[in-house]
Amino acid sequence: MKSGFVSLIGRPNAGKSTLLNRLVGTKLAIVSDKPQTTRTRILGVRNFIREAPYSGPDAQVVFLDTPGIHRPLHRMNVRMVDAAVETMRDVDVLGLVIDAAEPVGRGDRFVLELVKDAAPPVFAILNKIDLMKKPRLLPLIQQYSELGRFAEIIPVSAATGDNVDRLERAIVDRLPEGDPLYPADYLTDQPERFFAAEIVREKLLQLTHAEIPFSSAVVVDRFEEPEVATGVLRLFCTIVVDRESHKPIVLGRGGAMIKQIGTAAREDLERFFKTRVFLDLHVRVKSEWREDERVLNELGLK
Repeated sequence: MKSGFVSLIGRPNAGKSTLLNRLVGTKLAIVSDKPQTTRTRILGVRNFIREAPYSGPDAQVVFLDTPGIHRPLHRMNVRMVDAAVETMRDVDVLGLVIDAAEPVGRGDRFVLELVKDAAPPVFAILNKIDLMKKPRLLPLIQQYSELGRFAEIIPVSAATGDNVDRLERAIVDRLPEGDPLYPADYLTDQPERFFAAEIVREKLLQLTHAEIPFSSAVVVDRFEEPEVATGVLRLFCTIVVDRESHKPIVLGRGGAMIKQIGTAAREDLERFFKTRVFLDLHVRVKSEWREDERVLNELGLK
C-alpha cells in the first residue's frame, strides 16, 4: 500500500482544477476560462485499487488543487498565492501544471524559479496538449528539460484525459509506502457550504464579463438541510460586488441576469446534492471587500 500528498501548482488558467477533477473522478473544483478562478486550496482524495485497467499497487493519493500563482494586487490575492506556496511544503510530489499551448513567459519562469529548490520531486505536467499541434510537443519537452530539473515531464490533456493514466502511474510510483491517510469513502475536507457557494460563483463567472468575475464573491447566508416532508434543500446566498456600478450588471434588466445565474446554479446544485434545491440570491455592494480581513475570513480565504 502507498499513500501521500500531491500538490498541483502553477500559473492561473493552466488547468489545475480541470486536472484535479479528472484525477479524483468527480467535480470538486469549479472551472472557468477566467484566470484566478480557484481562490483557496481544495483537497481531493483518490483511491487506486489494483483492477483493470490500473495494474499498479494499491494507493491513496491526496491531491491539493491551489490558486494560480500570480502577482497579487489585493489582500485576497496575497492570501491566494500564500495558499498555493504553502502546499509546496510537506508533500510527496509537486505537480507543476503548465499550459503547453502558450509560449513560456515571465510568469512561467517565476514559478520555475519558485520550485527550483523544492524538496519533493517536481513533475512538469504539460497540460492542454489537445490544443497544440503534435510536432510542437517534443521541442517543448526538450525546452522544459533545459529550464529545470524535473523528476518527470509528462504531457497530458486534463480536458480529454489523454495520457493522464501515465501521470497517475508516475505519481503512485513516487509515493512512499504507508497506510491510507483517510477513510476509503473520504473525498474532500471542504464543507457543503463551500461547494454551494462555488457552484453559484461558477455560473456568475460563466455569465458575466469585464471586471465582475474578479471583483465578486458568493457568501452562503443560510444553508437549511432538506426537510423530511419536502426533501428540499434551501440555500440563501449573497453575491458580493465591490462597486455600485456592478450591481445592476449582476441583476440584469428586470432581474434577468440574476435569474439566469440562479437557474443554472440550481440545476448544478441539485445534481451535486442529489435533492431538490430552493435557491435565493441577492446582490450586496461591499466596497474594497478584497482588502477586508473579516470578509476574506468569511469566504474561507485564509
